[in-house]
Amino acid sequence: MEVIRLAPQRALDIGCGHGQGLAGLRARFPDAQIAGLDISGAMLAEAGQRDPQRRPGWIGRMLGKRPLFDLVQGDLATLPFAPASFDLLWSNLALHWHPEPHRVFPEWHRVARDEALVLFSLFGPDTLKELRAAFAEVDDAPHTLRFVDMHDIGDMLVHSGWSTPVMDMETLTVTYESPATLLREVQAFGGLRAPAGAPPQGLRGRGWYQALTRALERRRNADGVIPLSFEIVYGHAWKLAPRGAQVRDGEGRAVVPLDQIGRAKPRRTG
Repeated sequence: MEVIRLAPQRALDIGCGHGQGLAGLRARFPDAQIAGLDISGAMLAEAGQRDPQRRPGWIGRMLGKRPLFDLVQGDLATLPFAPASFDLLWSNLALHWHPEPHRVFPEWHRVARDEALVLFSLFGPDTLKELRAAFAEVDDAPHTLRFVDMHDIGDMLVHSGWSTPVMDMETLTVTYESPATLLREVQAFGGLRAPAGAPPQGLRGRGWYQALTRALERRRNADGVIPLSFEIVYGHAWKLAPRGAQVRDGEGRAVVPLDQIGRAKPRRTG
């Protein structure tokens, strides 16, 4: 956001979670209408606590002031908004939760206005690679979320109509003192999944759990801690107006830039 000049009228935080992004968007764009969407009602309730005008007894509501941001429950691939509703779409570490990301970008394109910008981040395929390797020593079942390669994400953007996509990534390493802490934190943010037909992790037996913790113990580095990788993929793209389409203002009136207005050519006579 630091290098992008944009003054959106309406911005949407897709997968807003606890609302940190909503507060950041409000601070950066104080004149914009900010909306947040999440599939979890509990998350939206927490996000609402960041809006002082939603709190009980807040005087702003008595004076007729609207909330600082709107909160809507919904799925990333079926947004409950009209076409061309937003100038800015923002999504931070939410897209990897959706099982069908190829359905998400066309829907985002639908609700974006011409010249709108989408910015997002998600986990890439190297995320939790140490944990997956440890699981592989215990059984052959998949135990973590599936993460999509950033090149595939870029292809999805193009196929969905987004223009000039830019993708980048970085790897962050978090270290843990014990296998139990590592597993507890990954479970807390939803990084684990139960294989089809398998019992929950807590019901697999002490032997299975001990085998997993031993596999994690073998991954301690020279500093004596267990590393865990997180590949963060960043992307942004634009929704460009169709060639030859008229640009219109917020009230639907056609706008013709001055540099596109030429002088009338003189008629030839005789």
